Amino acid sequence: MALPGDIAAIVGAYHGDPFRVLGPHVIEHGGKRCLEIRAFLPEAAEAEVVMGETAHPMQRLHPDGFFEALLERDTVIPYRLRAGGRDLEDPYRFPPWLTDFEIHLHGEGNWLESYQKLGAHRREVDGVRGVNFALWAPNAERISVVGDSNGWDGRRHPMGRRGGGLWELFIPGLGEGTAYKYEVKSRHRGLLEQKADPYGFRTECPPKSASVVADLGRYGWRDQEWMARRAVADWWKRPVSIYELHLGSWQRPLTSYREIAAELIPYLLEMGYTHVELMPVMEHPFEGSWGYQVTGYFAPTARWGTPAEFMEFVDRCHQAGIGVILDWVPGHFPKDAHGLVYFDGTALYEHEDPRLGEHREWGTLIFNYGRNEVRNFLLANALFWLQQYHVDGLRVDAVASMLYLDYSRQPGEWVPNRYGGRENLEAIDFLKKFNELVHAQAPGAVTIAEESTSWPGVSRPVHLGGLGFTFKWNMGWMHDMLGYFSRETVHRQYHQNDITFSMVYAFTENFMLPISHDEVVYGKRSLLAKMPGDYWQQFANARAFLGYMYGHPGKKLLFMGAEIGQWNEWNHVRSVEWELLQFDSHRQLQRYVADWNRLYREAPSLWEVDSEWRGFEWIDFHDAQHSIIAFLRRAADPEDFLLFACNFTPVVREGYRVGVPEPGWYREVLNSDSEVYGGSNVGNAGGVGSEEHPSHGRSHSILITLPPLAVVVFRRGEPRP
Repeated sequence: MALPGDIAAIVGAYHGDPFRVLGPHVIEHGGKRCLEIRAFLPEAAEAEVVMGETAHPMQRLHPDGFFEALLERDTVIPYRLRAGGRDLEDPYRFPPWLTDFEIHLHGEGNWLESYQKLGAHRREVDGVRGVNFALWAPNAERISVVGDSNGWDGRRHPMGRRGGGLWELFIPGLGEGTAYKYEVKSRHRGLLEQKADPYGFRTECPPKSASVVADLGRYGWRDQEWMARRAVADWWKRPVSIYELHLGSWQRPLTSYREIAAELIPYLLEMGYTHVELMPVMEHPFEGSWGYQVTGYFAPTARWGTPAEFMEFVDRCHQAGIGVILDWVPGHFPKDAHGLVYFDGTALYEHEDPRLGEHREWGTLIFNYGRNEVRNFLLANALFWLQQYHVDGLRVDAVASMLYLDYSRQPGEWVPNRYGGRENLEAIDFLKKFNELVHAQAPGAVTIAEESTSWPGVSRPVHLGGLGFTFKWNMGWMHDMLGYFSRETVHRQYHQNDITFSMVYAFTENFMLPISHDEVVYGKRSLLAKMPGDYWQQFANARAFLGYMYGHPGKKLLFMGAEIGQWNEWNHVRSVEWELLQFDSHRQLQRYVADWNRLYREAPSLWEVDSEWRGFEWIDFHDAQHSIIAFLRRAADPEDFLLFACNFTPVVREGYRVGVPEPGWYREVLNSDSEVYGGSNVGNAGGVGSEEHPSHGRSHSILITLPPLAVVVFRRGEPRP
């Protein structure tokens, strides 16, 4: 018979090992082995155990609904509980699902498929369908699954404690769509909190915050051809032109993943982009965080649909030949009570010491990368998006904040590492492990670091001493270029270094050139509004800026709205200003970006040798007086090259001589001043022939007309007929 203390603990919802009390137990009674079955049914006046066609009455041992039956048998066979005229399956008669080996791997931080069992999973056990729940909370006194199915009563379904701080429970009868949370009673701080599932695959739509049972195995993928091509793709030597967008504000009033896909995919194809990068789609409670304060790391936000519908979004992109990159936030998480903060009443995912565990400027907490189980959570999460949702890459947010212990901190507000330095050694090890795993287990997937410091080797392989990212954002180039182009043109001659300095370090990393959402918010103005001059000059400057961006070594990223010349800063509650396309200047800028994407994709010289000097060659960068530069981009075949001539003043330069590497006819393949782009149509009548006239250290040269505020691109080809 159950001990009074155990009965009181079950009824009072503070028993930490309910399987020791509830369910079937073979015991010695009266000199014989008997089967004792115990159940807590708080709404029942009476109860029975049903085996086959036989019902055995249960004795009520506690007025709140603790029942017990003693059967003269020494084996356990399937049974049901009957209460209030309903037959119920007993959750406490089913064996555990987690294996000792999985528990061991989790403690080591090496259970990379942990999402296959942790969280909520539909299962069938002994012919009974239900949902298995499992989570990690080593300092909890008691954890219960609560939801609509049990009236959110934490007494009803306490979970069983396993080794390594893991808990689990199989609840029969539950299915897909069930809303639930974990009621966590801590043995510290007196915490009693309802928490969302850290591994939850689906959530309620905010502001609701419960997790929702979802079966991710039902979707039938149709992107096999894309995935096979991706697995052997060498993205360092492939064109990468990314359109960054925020799903909620790209085109309102679109309200679902399906609606967005139906409009977005044709637009991406029309504009010639190779990839789309989504600001974080992981569930987040505060819309104003843009997704960067995540509470549901394994759940696409319910604002725009279900997990299956987001899978369909990715699938349709792949079938159209478009890669999908997600922003991923392993650097910090918010303090919302239903999230990871003090999950079991202790600093479980974060650090206890705020000097290590808090970003005060963001109001968020920092993951404890030195804890095996926390690393396991994040590494499994990264692989989850790449493997379960077929995404093609992860752009890791705020890498600098992870690398440095003194990031955004004053002296005395941070704790040095064990060597007395400012480097976060645990975070560095985590990032290296993350990159190694992604490249090994998700062939062809890319990792991109948003990293703004001079940390060496961010995109160098780990075995060569680097962090192992595929690409690094070139924040220095972005800062210098936006600073240069925001200046009045008359002053640019004094700042020639701003547009040339990036070539000093351009090949130290595998760079990506980002004009992201961060550059068009909080008073920074939109890309077009940054440009000086009158209306015509602003558009001409924007075209020149983008032309130099496409010519400069590095993969490309442009935030939504920049391609049409949006005047206002991005606002997450408003749509891109598509109404501007009724005006010629905005339509022409849009066409210009599309034509650049087409030329970019067609010209190996613009992407095949992006990270080596042999892919770039200066012709001249000394003409600061006229704010002119000229350079070559070469493919792996050095005979395949494009010549760029850039004039960053509003003055037409006629008869401007530029040295060329080979004699021949140089066809003008793109001119940002073309009238089709809204320019003044100054140019070179389709091309020019070279002359045996030395210039810029070369034996041949061409005499060209440089349009105002323009970039002109030439390709050597057959002589003009």
